[in-house]
Amino acid sequence: MGFYDPAQTDEMPVRAYLVTVQQFSDIAAQEMHREPNGDLDLTRALTSGRDQLGPGRYETLVCPGEVDGIPLLTFTAPWCLADAELNAPSVAYLANFSTGLAEAHGWTLERSSKYLATRPGAAGYWTAQTVLDALQPYGETVSA
Repeated sequence: MGFYDPAQTDEMPVRAYLVTVQQFSDIAAQEMHREPNGDLDLTRALTSGRDQLGPGRYETLVCPGEVDGIPLLTFTAPWCLADAELNAPSVAYLANFSTGLAEAHGWTLERSSKYLATRPGAAGYWTAQTVLDALQPYGETVSA
């Protein structure tokens, strides 16, 4: 699982999708392991930047800013990175991120490997070279 900690100050490449409130609410409900039950009230997240809907993973809404006047919204865990129990990501998980970095930002497999090896959970377990070696068999599916 990947989490976003808005208290972290380093830059993070993102991929955003323009969805309706109804679509966002449905995706959030699925990630929160809840039955979809209408639209989420996004007021607090949009006005204060955060709204904790529950204690579990993906039950905290965060609005880190906007793009072209459209608010960015995501859901994450209520805890900060320092309190998170980190696990090394699998090759499939790294491949998913690498694909997104290639599609959204045009990153090469080499650049993605260097970046991913420095991320919390991966750092200390993966190196840029071991990530690159692991992702090579995925070939074109993870490079622009």
